[in-house]
Amino acid sequence: MKKSQLNSSVFLFILILSFSVSWAALSSILEVTPGSQDFVGCLQSHSNNVTSISQVTFTSRNASFLPTWQVHVQNTRFLKPSTRKPSVIVTPVDETLVRTTLFCAKKHGYELRIRSGGHDYEGLSYTADVPFVMLDFTNMRSIDVDVANRTAWVQAGAALGALYYAISQKTDTLYFPAGVCPTVGVGGYMGGGGYGNLLRKYGTAADNVLDARFMDVNGNILDRKSMGEDLFWAIRGGGASSFGIVLAWKLRLVAVPEKVTVFLLNKTLEQGATELFHKYQTVIPAIDRNLHMRTQVFGEYIGNTTKKTVRIMFEGIYQGTTDTLLPLLDEKFPELGVTREICEEIKMVQSTLVFWGLPSSTPTEILTNRSAIAKINNKSKSDYVRKPIPISGLKKIWRKLMENDQSAFLMINPFGGRIADFSETAIPYPHRAGVLLQILKSVNFNGQASDTTPVSLRRIAWIQSLDELLTPYVSKNPREAYFNYNDLDFGVGSDNYEEASLWGERYWKRDNFKKLIRIKAKVDPLNFFRHPQSIPVFSTPLSDM
Repeated sequence: MKKSQLNSSVFLFILILSFSVSWAALSSILEVTPGSQDFVGCLQSHSNNVTSISQVTFTSRNASFLPTWQVHVQNTRFLKPSTRKPSVIVTPVDETLVRTTLFCAKKHGYELRIRSGGHDYEGLSYTADVPFVMLDFTNMRSIDVDVANRTAWVQAGAALGALYYAISQKTDTLYFPAGVCPTVGVGGYMGGGGYGNLLRKYGTAADNVLDARFMDVNGNILDRKSMGEDLFWAIRGGGASSFGIVLAWKLRLVAVPEKVTVFLLNKTLEQGATELFHKYQTVIPAIDRNLHMRTQVFGEYIGNTTKKTVRIMFEGIYQGTTDTLLPLLDEKFPELGVTREICEEIKMVQSTLVFWGLPSSTPTEILTNRSAIAKINNKSKSDYVRKPIPISGLKKIWRKLMENDQSAFLMINPFGGRIADFSETAIPYPHRAGVLLQILKSVNFNGQASDTTPVSLRRIAWIQSLDELLTPYVSKNPREAYFNYNDLDFGVGSDNYEEASLWGERYWKRDNFKKLIRIKAKVDPLNFFRHPQSIPVFSTPLSDM
């Protein structure tokens, strides 16, 4: 990527550089906290301009510190006084300051947390139990779409919504196969694999990464060729922040029709939802790859009564017209009852709005406005289903949902198709052939002051009991989980392979996890890039264990 393309804030940075102030003036602008002054001084001593550092560096005594930290805390359960915050926040506008931040963090004994969008489910990109510096890529979010070559270079701080909008401004017949939440940051998302409404047609997001700009622990900037295929393999689904700092990704754009067809319908238990979902488990993972049909499952009251039911929302997107979709469903899944009246033909970029719960008529510019997209406030867990859940099992799950206080939901995505064509070891993301469904289980803490109130604790206990109930019906040995839905309940031990395998094999399976450990030992042998579930470095080589 050209340097001008890599920096969306070049004009601002040049403007800043046109001013100069003394170190004393900097201190009045940027009041440093005890313990962070040496770090800020390190940044200043390696900068050509003191004012530029004051504009992009924040400590706890700076008025902008808390708003800068809070703005991209996407899971609001971490917005509480007890959450440990960074000693310093650095929001670089170029790669030089990224390198300097890395150097100074190492020199002064800070851990480094890297935030691109702030969607880490356990808050690991912006909180830690040790002194740390947060490298926030909010100022490095340029997007360069090349329609002729069907590629895009995207900086780490860009969000998926902005990527989709940028593509749509140049073409309606290309898109990128990623998720539907517009505020998810590109930098971390690809590092965990990434899936969305095109997974059955084109695989994961990481399957469609062509190259990267990546900074290693020594500050070297590498691309695919210079980093080598092992490291390039690792950062696409193996947790890129365990190995270094992703600066930008080069993405393969994929073909989509000018108009896609979307539909939504709800079915309750009284309307045969159990039998419909039972068939859904086998029909949809094997159906035409142009169709993706997500389901959301809720326990709720029937009208104004005290009786509860379960409602399943079927949300479909088809890469084609209504005229082609309806015969397909009439043949494969007529019981669902999709009709022409509930189908809408829209642009692909509009479908992202619809799947985020917005009307298709919403101006697509909203995808670039992170503050306009609601944040979450929840605890979530994931599972994969490899055998259809029997009706008896579904009824147990429904009963469990009806025990909840309406703070829970399940989001279920069908697999099969292109995502299953890749080997489990093609990239670290291993959830491939044989997977029927991915399940996201979630409880929210809405209406509660924190996630530690008695009501919140009951909700957490409920999701843990749901997890136990699902055990017979989900994958085994290991019980698979999605790394981008990280879950510290799995454990955080990493002193030896036995400890680390409790969570590592769930995310990546054994062969991939061991390969990730070997690569980590080569590229970051002192384990600078770490967090509670980062790829570990062992004192004894893995081959000797």
